[in-house]
Amino acid sequence: MKRRTGVVLALDETDPDKAMKIVSDVSEYIDAVKINWPLVLSAGPDMINRLAEVTDVICDFKVADIPNTVRLIVENCVSRGAAAVICHAFTGDDSMQAAVEAAAGKADIIAVTEMSHPGGTMFTAPVAEDLAKMGVENGAKGFIAPATRPDRIRLIRSIVGDKLILTPGVGAQGGSASAAIEAGADYVIVGRAIYGAEDPVAVARSIAESIKDLI
Repeated sequence: MKRRTGVVLALDETDPDKAMKIVSDVSEYIDAVKINWPLVLSAGPDMINRLAEVTDVICDFKVADIPNTVRLIVENCVSRGAAAVICHAFTGDDSMQAAVEAAAGKADIIAVTEMSHPGGTMFTAPVAEDLAKMGVENGAKGFIAPATRPDRIRLIRSIVGDKLILTPGVGAQGGSASAAIEAGADYVIVGRAIYGAEDPVAVARSIAESIKDLI
C-alpha cells in the first residue's frame, strides 16, 4: 500500500451497491479499504475483486486457524486482488509462517497484537509484546494496535521497528486519529464515522486533513 493520506476505510456496510458508491466517493481521501465478514457474507467474495479495481483492499478476516486452513484463506484473498490480509497472531508461529508463505510477496500479512474494544485488554493485551515479536520473526509486514489506547501503539512500535502499524478504533470507538499517528501508527482505520455519516466525503476529508502534517 502507498501511504498518501494515512486513512483506511473500514467498510462494514452490507449493501454492496452502497459500499461501492462510498468507496468511489471517498477514494481521494483513503489509502485502502478494509473489508470484514459482514460485507463479504452479504455481497459475496467477488466484492474483493470489485473493490480492488478502485483501491487497495485489506481482507480483515482475522484469520485464526491451523496452518493449512490459513494458507487456503490467504491464497484465495490474494487471488482476488487483496493487498493485505489480517491474521491473528495468537495461533502461533506455524500459522503465521503459513500466512506469509501463502501471500508469496503479492500481499502483506498484518498480525493482530491487540484489539481496540474493551475486551481486547482481557486476553491478547497481556501477551501483545510476545505476539508482536513473533510476527516480526515470522515475516509479518504490519501489525494491528489500538487507537483507543495510544500507549499500546507506542509499545508495539518499540518492538516492530519500521514495520507498518495500522490502528483501529478511531471515531465511533473514541480513538483520535492524530493521537494514534503521533503515537507511532502509519495508518488510522476508520469505519462507522465515515460510512455511517450523512456526508462520508466530508468526514473522510476532515480526518485526512487532521493528520496530513503528521504523516
